[in-house]
Amino acid sequence: MTSICIDGFNLALAKGTGIATYGRNLLGGARSLGFNTEILYGPAAPRHSNAVVNETALIEGGRPKRRLSRRQKIGRFAETYMSRYGRTARAILPSGEVIWPADERPAADRFWAARDLYFHARRCFTAYGEDTPVSFEATNAARAPDVMHWTATLPLHARKMPNIYTIHDLIPLRLPHATLDDKASYRALCEIIARRADHIAVVSETTRQDVIRMLGVSEDRVTNTYQAVSLPEKLTSRSQADVTLELEGVFNLGWKGYFLHFGAIEPKKNLGRIVEAYLASGSQTPLVIIGGPAWLDEGETALLNQVKRDGGPSADRIRQYEYMPFSMLISLIRGAKATLFPSLYEGFGLPVLESMALSTAVLTSTGGSLPEVAGDAAVVVDPYDVQALTRGIRALDADEGLRLDLQARGLIQAGKFTPEAYQARLKDLYGKVGVSAA
Repeated sequence: MTSICIDGFNLALAKGTGIATYGRNLLGGARSLGFNTEILYGPAAPRHSNAVVNETALIEGGRPKRRLSRRQKIGRFAETYMSRYGRTARAILPSGEVIWPADERPAADRFWAARDLYFHARRCFTAYGEDTPVSFEATNAARAPDVMHWTATLPLHARKMPNIYTIHDLIPLRLPHATLDDKASYRALCEIIARRADHIAVVSETTRQDVIRMLGVSEDRVTNTYQAVSLPEKLTSRSQADVTLELEGVFNLGWKGYFLHFGAIEPKKNLGRIVEAYLASGSQTPLVIIGGPAWLDEGETALLNQVKRDGGPSADRIRQYEYMPFSMLISLIRGAKATLFPSLYEGFGLPVLESMALSTAVLTSTGGSLPEVAGDAAVVVDPYDVQALTRGIRALDADEGLRLDLQARGLIQAGKFTPEAYQARLKDLYGKVGVSAA
């Protein structure tokens, strides 16, 4: 059976990312099409003779921070330098003994591991401007994958098989003030990927046009698969009464009695203007903010922090949480009066889709791909216009008819991004590199 391997770079992160969600959906979609699915990890621990120990290394997290001896520094330098000549990944068969976080082992038939693969590949590219080739050690028990699908812009490529790269956005180039990336290095990496990729996947038509225009990739080498919304039925099927009890008991919040914003705190998420517009709206409906600081967050949280320091009624109206368990986040989305997600730019905008799929009204923006995702099922405003944001919040706060209409439209819009629709687009993507599940 044909096998698709994806990188485990984001899947291995402790709290996950939007790209980790993309990777999990990609594995599920490929498996539903009949492909074998595999993951390439880069654990810090050395290979062990015991299969269970090797599997535990995949979920232990990143490299521990410690002071290195001179000998260890020399060894690290040597490994980074030699990355340009290639690394070898070896198979790890799932043991069935290891309990993964939240008991959710990725939907993969096999794991591959190359020690510190992503760490040294990034260092190698930064130092020498070269990406790292990866070979898969085939054995009687494990043959090499048929396709390598990199879920992000990584300085790696797999030898002797088609390489597909997903480019979620070109925000470091389109919105340079919103990231800490070395822009010249990022551009160089994108150019290497543009030349080397057998095909490029994107998650919106906006990003597809950015890749074609800015990286000079021909149209026939870029396929838009969009993303899918796939939420666990055990969470979505809970009764409104049960969710209401949870919201009241844990947060002292009522059903459809608060606004919600969730996502990492970084400039593109536009939290600073969200808070300004919310306060200016005069709404007494609480605003719940979920997300930890990512980068360049000081400007986004300046007003929020000042309001908290000053205290008073304004401070009481805003709740902030750095992290929320996934099951509780689903409850908060379901119970919100509206999700506020007016980002400056997005390659896709999964929170918009998740909110619509959970029957919650949405306020979003004209930034990047968000109008593609939202369609006519959201209040859409200019993300830089605080007054427009304020008017949108007031309308959602006061007009129940508007909210009910957006909820109904949202369910229809979310239906365009079902797992089945995503699988059809994946099938087309993999067909363009000459592979099928049969």
